[in-house]
Amino acid sequence: MERERSRALQGTRFAVAVDRRLPVLDGGGRLLRKAFPHHWSFLLGELALYSLVVLVLTGVWLTLFFHPEMTEVRYEGRYVPLRGVRMSAAFDSTLRISFDVRGGLLMRQVHHWAALVFVAAIGVHLLRIFFTGAFRRPRELNWVIGLTLFVLALAEGFAGYSLPDDLLSGTGMRIAQGIMLSIPVVGTYVSMFAFGAEFPGEDIITRLYALHVLLLPGALIALVTVHLILVFRLKHTQWRGPGRSQRNAVGKPFFPQFTTTTTGLFLMVFGVLTLLGGLAQINPVWNYGPYRPDQVSTGAQPDWYVGFLEGALRLVPPWETNLAGHTLMWNVLLPAVVLPGLLFLVLYLYPFVEQRLTGEGQREQHLCDRPRERPVRTGLGVAGITFYGVLLLAGGNDVVALTFRISVNTLTSVLRVALIVGPVVAFMLTRRLCHALMAAEREQLREGVESGEVRQTVEGGYASDHRPLRTDRPGAPLTPPGRRTGTPAPEHRGPTRRTR
Repeated sequence: MERERSRALQGTRFAVAVDRRLPVLDGGGRLLRKAFPHHWSFLLGELALYSLVVLVLTGVWLTLFFHPEMTEVRYEGRYVPLRGVRMSAAFDSTLRISFDVRGGLLMRQVHHWAALVFVAAIGVHLLRIFFTGAFRRPRELNWVIGLTLFVLALAEGFAGYSLPDDLLSGTGMRIAQGIMLSIPVVGTYVSMFAFGAEFPGEDIITRLYALHVLLLPGALIALVTVHLILVFRLKHTQWRGPGRSQRNAVGKPFFPQFTTTTTGLFLMVFGVLTLLGGLAQINPVWNYGPYRPDQVSTGAQPDWYVGFLEGALRLVPPWETNLAGHTLMWNVLLPAVVLPGLLFLVLYLYPFVEQRLTGEGQREQHLCDRPRERPVRTGLGVAGITFYGVLLLAGGNDVVALTFRISVNTLTSVLRVALIVGPVVAFMLTRRLCHALMAAEREQLREGVESGEVRQTVEGGYASDHRPLRTDRPGAPLTPPGRRTGTPAPEHRGPTRRTR
């Protein structure tokens, strides 16, 4: 008995000593009590986080066997069709990882699939934030950080995609060099700085390797950490409903409910990525062979996240201007430099512009909008998705034309028209649909919902009975009659479960 008391006293002393130096007890208590949302759409950010974890784990393993050098060697590995072929040490080590290292091909493919899921999860998470208005005050900085994470993920993916130095990735590097050269005045200097010499040089793989395994991952992990700190500090947004207001955060506590859910999600992500890596082939570099500047692989297509740049390059006509002895390549500069710059500039500024126009920047917004309540914002989002979709389709216009046996020139002309007309039509249809959905909800609030009972009128006709709509049930329309579409509905008063 005395021994147990002594151990308990020692444990208490140790906890007090640690808490005096670190905010363990107070901080841990706040963390355990933090409320997390129930809705599935809030798990998209966690999906990106756990894909990043898989990326880091598999990437660390791959660095033990990859040689980021462009020194020319003769391949003598197990893949017979390429034996005796001269190639870079980077491509040689990639083949050895795939065929000679036990589990190497699985790790390569899991890493590649995780990269695709990581970028896709960030993109879909940003769309959820955009369509629900979760970027408004006080979360503008988190929107900027999330968008920067997306840009860094694109750069990280392109750098990793280029490291094997195969014919497909080398074609992408040649396109990247053309984009650098299109920059007026300083283009040649940028190209020489990146490649260290005339293309392809001997330094680009080494420099990309440093970016891919050190600088970009460090920036990603640092921004993810800041992003999570802001999420904990500002609390999550939530859908309107009974018991939810601008002054509370309703959800399940961090421990044990959320911990159990998020652990299960991590295991599912890890398992699905492992299954994809083992069963679904991706990036078979041995089919392309080593990179040679005088060759281009047939049907060369980049990963989907940079496919829109490829499509933009294919759609712009061959416009060039000779000015004071310099050639301005508008057909490369506009789609590959100006267009992405404007696109991301608009995305960075959108939260501030919208709040300025709507006057919502004066107070904090903690409740999510339903997309139908903001027809202009929703229309702009759908128009942007349509614009991106047309560019992505144009990035594979040669493959599409060959598959469906149509003229590639005709398809390109159609896509040029669709790139201009498609977003406009998408915006108008989406806005009209939002107005129609809101009108239907107002009618339900005014007349109720059909009860399923039919009665005969005095005149001898038949009419269906209606019952009042329950606005306290989940999913019930929340916008009262007479309110202008696009104005957020008033919050519901209810019991406050967790204070901010």
